Amino acid sequence: MSRDDVERIAHALERAARALRPFTSGSIAHTVKTRGDPLTEADLAVNRVLHETLPRPSEGWLSEETRDDPDRLARARVWVVDPIDGTQEFVQGIPEWCVSVGLVEDGIPVAGGILNPAIGERVIGAVGHGVELNGRPVRVSTRPTLDGALVLASRSETNRGEWERYAAAPFEVRPCGSVAYKLARVAAGLADLTWTLVPKSEWDVAGGAALVRAAGGRVLLPDGTERGFNLPSTRLPGFLAGPAGLVEQVMSGWLASGRS
Repeated sequence: MSRDDVERIAHALERAARALRPFTSGSIAHTVKTRGDPLTEADLAVNRVLHETLPRPSEGWLSEETRDDPDRLARARVWVVDPIDGTQEFVQGIPEWCVSVGLVEDGIPVAGGILNPAIGERVIGAVGHGVELNGRPVRVSTRPTLDGALVLASRSETNRGEWERYAAAPFEVRPCGSVAYKLARVAAGLADLTWTLVPKSEWDVAGGAALVRAAGGRVLLPDGTERGFNLPSTRLPGFLAGPAGLVEQVMSGWLASGRS
């Protein structure tokens, strides 16, 4: 992983932004995939430019909008992308969606880029090189305790009432759409933590996980272990992300103790 990877991600996000210009969030036709998720022409257009820009011949590819090729499992470096993470929000005109790019090296997310054109935010970085929000260096939160912390939660999970269990918690729970966008905001210190109560896919998480790691934070599974990426099964059983100290407090006090 090198500075060249970060520059390649930046170029890919620039091309993705141009590919999105003909489409209007909140006013775009969509179809419904087998699992019930929406799909738009914008997803496919961004997928094409990311695939043209990112992988080199020796590198693998995993995208929500490309049929999975098991050849990626033999590759040391794999690009894991979601052309539009939060397509439901994109379709509805809610500015909580993004283009998500992640680079996985030997199973570890090492570089990422998140672009939210709706509000003009780009978070990009790599382990060993730091993270920038619109060109400004950022890091994860330095908050020492959960008192007053801001936790970003899945909008769909909160709508289903799954976060009501935290009504008495000392932290604020705020619904937000895209998984990758929530992770990017945690990496940039704009929120303290995020976690999910249901399984997610690698392409939802890889780019944001790389950013959180590069910004000094941790990304763990609900059981407290770290999960490798670029595995045969692309599903994660959930995750928790944020500064190491706060992650440990959540694991010991809100996930492991039964209060969750």
